[in-house]
Amino acid sequence: MAQSWPTGDAIAFGGDYNPEQWPRDVWHEDVALMRAAGVNLVSVGIFSWARIEVSEGVFDFGWLDDVLDLLHANGIAVDLGTPTAAPPAWFYANYPEARVVTRDGVTLGFGSRGAVSPSAPAYREAVARIAGALAQRYADHPAVVLWHVHNEYGAPVGEDFSPAAVAAFREWLQERYGSLEGLNAAWGTAFWGQHYTAWEHVGAPAATASVANPAQRLDFARFTDHQLRACFVIERDAIRAHATQPITTNFMATECPTTDLWAWAGEVDLVSNDHYLTAADERGFVGLAMAADLTRSVAGNRPWLLLEHSTSAVNWQPRNVAKRPGEMARNAMSHLGRGADAIMFFQWRASRSGAEKFHSAMLPHAGTDSRVWREVVELGGALERLAPVVGSQVRADVAILWDTESFWAQDLEWRPSVDARHRERVRAYYERLWRDGRTVDFVQPSADLSGYRLVVAPASYLLRLADAANLDRYVAAGGTLLVSYFSAIVDETDAVHVGGFGAPLRDVLGLTVEEFQPLRAGEHAAVAWGDELLASDVWQEDIKLAGAQVVARNVGGPAAGGPAVTRNEHGDGAAWYVATRLGIDALAPVLEAVYADAGLTPTNLPSDVEVITRHGDDADFVVAINHTAEDVKLDLGDGQELLAATSVTGALDLAAGATAVLRTDQRPGGDRPV
Repeated sequence: MAQSWPTGDAIAFGGDYNPEQWPRDVWHEDVALMRAAGVNLVSVGIFSWARIEVSEGVFDFGWLDDVLDLLHANGIAVDLGTPTAAPPAWFYANYPEARVVTRDGVTLGFGSRGAVSPSAPAYREAVARIAGALAQRYADHPAVVLWHVHNEYGAPVGEDFSPAAVAAFREWLQERYGSLEGLNAAWGTAFWGQHYTAWEHVGAPAATASVANPAQRLDFARFTDHQLRACFVIERDAIRAHATQPITTNFMATECPTTDLWAWAGEVDLVSNDHYLTAADERGFVGLAMAADLTRSVAGNRPWLLLEHSTSAVNWQPRNVAKRPGEMARNAMSHLGRGADAIMFFQWRASRSGAEKFHSAMLPHAGTDSRVWREVVELGGALERLAPVVGSQVRADVAILWDTESFWAQDLEWRPSVDARHRERVRAYYERLWRDGRTVDFVQPSADLSGYRLVVAPASYLLRLADAANLDRYVAAGGTLLVSYFSAIVDETDAVHVGGFGAPLRDVLGLTVEEFQPLRAGEHAAVAWGDELLASDVWQEDIKLAGAQVVARNVGGPAAGGPAVTRNEHGDGAAWYVATRLGIDALAPVLEAVYADAGLTPTNLPSDVEVITRHGDDADFVVAINHTAEDVKLDLGDGQELLAATSVTGALDLAAGATAVLRTDQRPGGDRPV
């Protein structure tokens, strides 16, 4: 259904609001400060189940009535949450069978969040009841502009091995395969004598003496995602029976491996995401950009909501690094530039008690006489000035393949090398593209690829035959494809493709992989790229050419002298293959050559300066972020810089650590050379 933006023509700005943690006199102080900061949307009720349904079937809405009325009277809209990520103590006491059981057989109890089995009938009945009760009461409340179901599905507990889950898994398998013969074939149970003769013998892949069947593990990951999504649908439908406002749930994009985001995207009205910097990552702004690009891609390039990020440090990482002055604004503007029309935080007021009392907030423990508060107020004012950006879109001519099921399969045990992990390669190729100033979409391998000049496959271990054919057609029609090692190895059942490693891409890549040749821990090699040696490690392959041309060869390592980088002309396009692990710097000359094939011109951006363009109906909005300690000049064209409300003619001066948003007239084709 078509949905209007929850905050109209304004960028949504605010965060999670938990008034139940505070005396009522604090509520009035809160809304006054929200108005001072420019807050126009808060998320309410996300962890309030125990305060709303005080015992089974007995509801107390009085305090929530007062909160919503107070917010509305002060012009603050509400994203009303269903509190189903935190069932109350009475639920755990009444339904002990609904508790999550870990893979090692440990039953998890009350006192945290997210530890109830999504397969338990009692839980499903309870979430439908409270979601329906909330919607029936507040569907017509003027403050409520958005519904927020649950919280970060799949976190902190992903897979559940409880009796309820095992029973539901059998039903899911029966529907998927139809017969035990189909199941045995899909799981390759002839290996290790795992053949099943009765459905009641089929269980979840709990802890085993050695390694569990990988096809069973892959199916259990699919099942887990299905069960979580089914719970969302139960709540969504209970709300929709009464309410017409858009319904969302907050994903965790790159950080929550149990959810297949594209499958979820079809169930929500608006796509939302939570993002927190990884404190150990000194280049966390790149990981942030990757998560934002993935969220925008899942949203189908429609506006999306950043429902949570932090004003400064979080509290649940080993070393919780505080954000430096200006970093919060840079983070916010990167999300905005990559399509977010909502910039929200966890949370409004820092908690005095509980597990997250050391988590930063919009209103910190230090109060309003603090740097964080002043930056929050400054950001609120900036977002008000950026209202014209709402609804504009990002365009990309480079795509990275993202297949959650492939990632689930690749990262299981007993692969050729523990270092061949999907996340590392996706991040490496993404960061190379980021450093080169390329705006990137993430796409499934089954997607229409015709609009992209370059498609990159950093980690396509599992590749279906139909998806391989899609890549073949893309290249034959004139596209440029770049494929990394350990790709097209297995089908959707985690069985090696007929014909061997990489068989589905043999024609398009012009080669066959005869054997993997991983390196030992700490072992290094090199790639001869012209007169330059590029450092490599972790992986090499024994390649048999079938039409591809060798562009670079291995120097050292088990495949010394063999092909490391190849190029194959296929139809009207070209396909490149990189058969070793190159670091981000070493990928630079390779990508430069690939860009030339794809007809992509250099962007010539200064190092660590981020530039993204959003395209509106009658203007473009160029978001520029300087992540360095040096002032830079950028040739972005003439226009109006919206944050400072100044005209720009010629180069834009962007100070160290600063951000700018330049409104410019559109150029033919919507492209903006830098």
